[in-house]
Amino acid sequence: MNANTVFSNACIVLPQEMVRGSVSVADGRIARLDHGRTAVASAIDMEGDYLLPGLVEVHTDNFERHLMPRPKVQWAELPALLAHDAEVAAAGITTVFDALGVGEADTESLRGSTWDKVLGTLDTCIAQDLLRADHHLHVRCELPAPNTVALFEPFHAHPRLSMLSLMDHTPGQRQWENIEIARIYYTGKKGWSHEKFERRVAEAGEQQARYAEPHRRHFVDYCRTHGIALASHDDTTVAHVEQAHAEGASMSEFPTTMAAARAARERGLSTIMGGPNVVRGGSHSGNVAAAELARRGLLDILSSDYVPSSLLSAVMRLVDDGIYTLPQAVATVTSAPARATGLSDRGAIAPGLRADLVQVRMTELPGGARHAVVRGVWREGRRVL
Repeated sequence: MNANTVFSNACIVLPQEMVRGSVSVADGRIARLDHGRTAVASAIDMEGDYLLPGLVEVHTDNFERHLMPRPKVQWAELPALLAHDAEVAAAGITTVFDALGVGEADTESLRGSTWDKVLGTLDTCIAQDLLRADHHLHVRCELPAPNTVALFEPFHAHPRLSMLSLMDHTPGQRQWENIEIARIYYTGKKGWSHEKFERRVAEAGEQQARYAEPHRRHFVDYCRTHGIALASHDDTTVAHVEQAHAEGASMSEFPTTMAAARAARERGLSTIMGGPNVVRGGSHSGNVAAAELARRGLLDILSSDYVPSSLLSAVMRLVDDGIYTLPQAVATVTSAPARATGLSDRGAIAPGLRADLVQVRMTELPGGARHAVVRGVWREGRRVL
């Protein structure tokens, strides 16, 4: 693609409205917006499709899924990264925070292993311009795990480290307040036996008491010292949110209750909920529904969590259910996550910002439903899909 490009005949989704017009791009940035058709003969015809800002994904486990597609089955780093990258780009995501977990007593798990080779592969792919999306690192720190600090070491001062979240998956609290739901998850997704699950539950309380607080202090201090965006995770009570706010967190990921989400809003933390929660109509863990938070004005950001394509599907669900307008819903996957993570150069279609753009066609399905189909993706004005 040339350095100067014009996208014409598009329904452009702006922060407050939608307009029919054209977008001019110069040297990877949005140069101007014009209403109506353009006279530029070489313009790319969007055929009336929607033109959205590139989606910004702050929390996806998708890379981990490609690295370990089955319990105990590790995949080579390069094909895993390239497949993950292609999948997120196909979902309209132009900026992705690869969520990689550190801290796990089980050495056969990804989160109990070192990330050196993965980071080396990411560095190589970025240096050789092999990736479609702009990749950042979101390190998820499991506070009660004995090895969390040691396993974090390869990420220290990495130029792509942009976000860190504090997790505590001790059964009986936060996400796993219902231990039987935790049992289904660990025996199903992770392939644990029931005996292993019972043994780990018995060990969890002791590890939490020994490691959670000192590890929390370590990572909070790291974020303050290095200017890294900090998020809490699975806040359940007002006290959880108050602690995160006091520590400098700017985001509350997946609050499990209405009370926690409301407390986050009152203290200025951006609330992140999962796209799959919206699409499925509720949480797979039995926690508060994301759509209900949206109805009450408590949903700021959507994350695809474990299904990259869920971002656009969730946007359309919020619109079709009459909860948000399209510009409002699109903001939850573009401008809001960009702002929360300090990426002020993207997240909207406006002059001067990066030309990260997504062409989307709304397809009518039997029964009156609609589905958003990604037809083209551009990152900094260059077509990547």
